[in-house]
Amino acid sequence: MPKLEHGVVLVTGANGGLGAHFVRQALDRGAARVYAAARRPQEWGDERIVPVELDVTDPASASSAATAASDVTFVINNAGAINGSSVLDDDLTGVRALFETNFWGALIVANAFAPALREAGGTLLNVLSALSWVGHGDSYSATKAALWSATNTQRMKLAVDGVHVAALHLGYADTPMTTGVDSVKLAPADVVRTAYDGIEAGEYEILVDDLSRRIKAGLAGPVEGLYPELRRG
Repeated sequence: MPKLEHGVVLVTGANGGLGAHFVRQALDRGAARVYAAARRPQEWGDERIVPVELDVTDPASASSAATAASDVTFVINNAGAINGSSVLDDDLTGVRALFETNFWGALIVANAFAPALREAGGTLLNVLSALSWVGHGDSYSATKAALWSATNTQRMKLAVDGVHVAALHLGYADTPMTTGVDSVKLAPADVVRTAYDGIEAGEYEILVDDLSRRIKAGLAGPVEGLYPELRRG
């Protein structure tokens, strides 16, 4: 099973709510080095943390980051965005922008670091959502559903090269991205702890909370089970 101890980890969106916990907890588990990747990388005050400039939507930026961090054994595909757009908008510019980060950006990062992960027999973790499985998040759900599908393909294609591909599904975490959400929120530290536990256990789909487990179980039933508003009478 993949172990973080002595590993080399790259975290995208490292400055964010979950990202910072991914960085710190990797070190807590014995990682030798963590590349903290962000569009505007910050200083961390720890020589084991290496700031890396990375715009996930820019293939050239991802290629440069992959060259700088060619010794990675774990890639945490955490960078994400939300912008309030809807798939029913007449102008789909906002939806396209969301796909650029949440879908295309995640693929760009995964492809840039795939050679290093193949060399190391490493691990890719895509941070998804319980909203990967239901449309209540509108355009955000659409981006995560697309990435869930792509993750399954990555998992099959990269397994033959010894790369473990895992997906993280959760409800709302208490981060700046969910400030306007009126719902029960998970503690980011608990989310990341579960994610790393799952990676080290060799899990393929890591379900953080009961909400994610209920929604996934509901996929096997009638669509009205997931969308009560569709029920007649």
